[in-house]
Amino acid sequence: VRLAESGGGLVQAGGSLRLSCATSGLWFGSYAMGWHLQAPGKQRELVASITASGLNTNYADSVKGRFTISRDNAENRFYLQMNSLKPEDTATYYCAATTALNKEFLYWGQGAQVTVSS
Repeated sequence: VRLAESGGGLVQAGGSLRLSCATSGLWFGSYAMGWHLQAPGKQRELVASITASGLNTNYADSVKGRFTISRDNAENRFYLQMNSLKPEDTATYYCAATTALNKEFLYWGQGAQVTVSS
């Protein structure tokens, strides 16, 4: 199983970025997906998740209204559209897969750095 993030980078506050996670080696349509972030010196936290069907999404309060998670089951990819970025969004972002959102995430990407300058 392999998950690989892309699309990170440096952006000014107020700008946008779109992260992509390409997956292989798993039955993509059977897994719920999530985006986690880990800021320097802090624990990793789940900020957005989407069910296997794509019908339900959830967001951390810190990103609600600014970030949107989506998936393309035909392409085995999922995405995180990040708008109105803030300096406090600076972190390493990880995509991950789980069999159900009330269970632990089993597979992880290597991480993508997002840096938001003020």
